[in-house]
Amino acid sequence: MSENNNKNQNTTKTNIDKDLNKNEANLRNIFKNADDIVFRKIEGGQNQKINMLLVYVDGMTTKEAISEYAVQNLMMNLNLENLEKSPDNEILNAVSKTNIAILEVKALLTLEECVDKMLSGETVLLIDTCTKGIMLSSRGWPMRGVQEPSAETLIRGARDGFNETMKVNITLIRRRIRDPKLKVKYTQVGSRSKTDMAIMYIEDLVNKTVLDTVEKRIKNIDIEAILESSYIEEMIEDDSYSLFPQIENTERPDAAASALLEGRVVIAVDNTPTVLIAPAIFVSFMQSSEDYYERWLPSCITRMIRYVALPIVMLLPALYVAVTQFHPNMLPTQLALYVAASRANVPFPPYFEALLMELVIELVREASMRITTPVGSTIGLVGGLVIGQSSVEAGLITPLAVIIVALTAIASFTIPSYNFSTTLRMIRFAFIILAAVFGLFGISIGLSVLIIHLCTLKSCGIPYMSPLSSFIENRSDLKDTIIRPRIKNMVRKPTYLQAEKEKGN
Repeated sequence: MSENNNKNQNTTKTNIDKDLNKNEANLRNIFKNADDIVFRKIEGGQNQKINMLLVYVDGMTTKEAISEYAVQNLMMNLNLENLEKSPDNEILNAVSKTNIAILEVKALLTLEECVDKMLSGETVLLIDTCTKGIMLSSRGWPMRGVQEPSAETLIRGARDGFNETMKVNITLIRRRIRDPKLKVKYTQVGSRSKTDMAIMYIEDLVNKTVLDTVEKRIKNIDIEAILESSYIEEMIEDDSYSLFPQIENTERPDAAASALLEGRVVIAVDNTPTVLIAPAIFVSFMQSSEDYYERWLPSCITRMIRYVALPIVMLLPALYVAVTQFHPNMLPTQLALYVAASRANVPFPPYFEALLMELVIELVREASMRITTPVGSTIGLVGGLVIGQSSVEAGLITPLAVIIVALTAIASFTIPSYNFSTTLRMIRFAFIILAAVFGLFGISIGLSVLIIHLCTLKSCGIPYMSPLSSFIENRSDLKDTIIRPRIKNMVRKPTYLQAEKEKGN
């Protein structure tokens, strides 16, 4: 893949000139009014002197390393005899191979390359009479340490999480997969931000069709800036109008490593602690890393509880509306009498009750997220209880409605994926409206439309409902869906993720 994937970017290149002063003038013009760009002129060589120019961005480089391992050697130890007769490549070789004690150096041909490297934190060395520059690896800026991801906490399992530095994130994955077949492809996206990205996969496990699809879609991204991995997620998913997430994301290195071992593709984006995983299917959002760290029987029960919670999150308030408003005869006599008595003094119909309480719960949830973490969860819990109790005492809603909404809110917390849980909560409002208009018939219509949509949805070309949609042909793929099998029985990868050579065996 090319280093720059943007159609809008100007392709005109300016070659490095032999005249050092001209190169400096061009760079100063490019970085006009940018006071954090440092230009440092030095004279290198022992007997014969040669003018050199170091250029870097203040705050993005480790100046101590450049001073100790480059500048000092160039000024004190550089020996260039017969300087006027030496061609460019000999001068560059003498400088880069014998006088720069830095591991990573690279020849640069154009000023645009120099600018790109500087803005990535590298130092550029330009030498008088040379038509090439030298990149000196010097990246170094304040960064957050490796911490446990707050959104994906586990009782048992690794405590490290990704941070905002892409190379640190790649290292955390490589620590877990020490396989030379783990490949990393670097690219840049964003005509202005030039955000670094890495596409990671295991060569002999990845589905080549999925890999080609991901690479092609990333290559076709045309945007000025990528500030977070969600930009990439939105631009490479199959159906951006669908509520359902089609690209998985995680802040856990062990989850990313597990996805790679399944044959999936991981996309790491600089400046964000969240990596993307493709393809993503329906059942993957119901799985948690902790499922594989606990014993298999408790994990099976926990996962089945999630699948029980799934229809509760989507349908319970809608069923309450449909039954109380259209089909009260379906309730047992005692319960029907209780519901009728509790609704005697309530001024609002059941659907308004449900919508009002769901809206209140969403407001409390959003408010708790914006408040300091130790206080936020407490305010969310206490706020929900106080509002619910006060509403019942004021006669605005029935106690049963509070119970229904509270049970639905609790069930939503059992869904491991925040994005998927948010989708289910949004769908819940649609089902409440359908139930308010058509009763149980409306819920049936909504479920039919939802199932059809899920069965037609794809993620990087892989059916979203795999392996449920193909269980007749590949029954073995169902072993890690609703239940979690024993580790020794999880040797074979799902058919839809297998490489071509594996499918042939």
